[in-house]
Amino acid sequence: MPPPELPFSLDRSPHTRRWAGFSLSCSCRWLFLLVLVVFSIAPAMLAQEPSSPAQVLLRKGQAALESGDFQGAVQSFEQARQLAPDNIQAARGLLLSYLQDGRVAQALALGRNLVERWPQDAQLHHWLGLAFFKNGQNTEAAAQLREAQHFDATSFDVHFDLALVLLTDQQYSPAADELEKALKITPSNPLAHVLLGRAYQNTNRTVEAVQQFQSALQINPNIPLGHYHLGFAYASLGKNHEAIVEFEKELARSPPNPDVLFQLGHTQLETGDWKSAILNLRRATEVNTQNADAFYDLGKGLLLQGDVAQAIAALRQAVTLNPSDPSPHYQLARAFEKMGDKEQAGEEWQRFAEARKSQRQSGGMATGRVH
Repeated sequence: MPPPELPFSLDRSPHTRRWAGFSLSCSCRWLFLLVLVVFSIAPAMLAQEPSSPAQVLLRKGQAALESGDFQGAVQSFEQARQLAPDNIQAARGLLLSYLQDGRVAQALALGRNLVERWPQDAQLHHWLGLAFFKNGQNTEAAAQLREAQHFDATSFDVHFDLALVLLTDQQYSPAADELEKALKITPSNPLAHVLLGRAYQNTNRTVEAVQQFQSALQINPNIPLGHYHLGFAYASLGKNHEAIVEFEKELARSPPNPDVLFQLGHTQLETGDWKSAILNLRRATEVNTQNADAFYDLGKGLLLQGDVAQAIAALRQAVTLNPSDPSPHYQLARAFEKMGDKEQAGEEWQRFAEARKSQRQSGGMATGRVH
């Protein structure tokens, strides 16, 4: 659920693993595009002379924004600014049009100029913050969004977008604070509930995270990844059967997602349902050939089922993808012992010991997962 991901602890115990989620760059990094609504500038237009050229251009730019013609919006608002350089609505419209059209550099340059000219305008600070965010300048983005809050503390979008910036920087507690404020303003927003659940999950408030995911699904049963997030939270609480139900619901409502398949397979493995686990883990490795964890779990499941040769192949792929992880070597040693190959088993035990020692010395988290 890119910029920093939400890491999955290499300790796979359902009681100790942290929130895997999807990287924020995939599911959240640009979510501001979902909440970057086209603020109506009609009231300001109506205040002008009906026949003024500036008003005509403002209306034209507004219509272009609403229809998704962002290049047309840019042209109209640029012309409006030339005619009425002191019109803040034209300034806002042009900055928003630059953002929507993906002209980040122009949005940054214009936004800096505009907040100097109108330093108390919350919308200008908000949209400049989004330009910084899209440019990967999260510190500057947060600063501008906090300025926007200073002048308008009642905006759901500002709290929500600041939370996205903070989540991207893995500042989960401050992000939770912003999402709580946002939901006080608009309690019916399912995406805010999902993100608040993720923030809670990453600060060990898993029971509260479950409540947020449930709230999101009550508001919108089809919200993308809602069942996935709820399933992961259940698994973190050791409620594996409930987790499996949620993962299966997620798979039923969307095309096969390798992360959902992996989590479903992993959780089925935890419950001893090796046959189902192997099926889903194999699908996960086919959809995403770079997931070392899925190959590890697949190898472990195959070994438990007695398919030693296939287990070895999967475990070797896990080693290739994540050479520093000691756990595949542990399982490989067991596999070779089952085959009666004491020499290769001994080599794997040695590799396991060396990798485990290296993990301990480096403070890595993979040392706890050996079965």
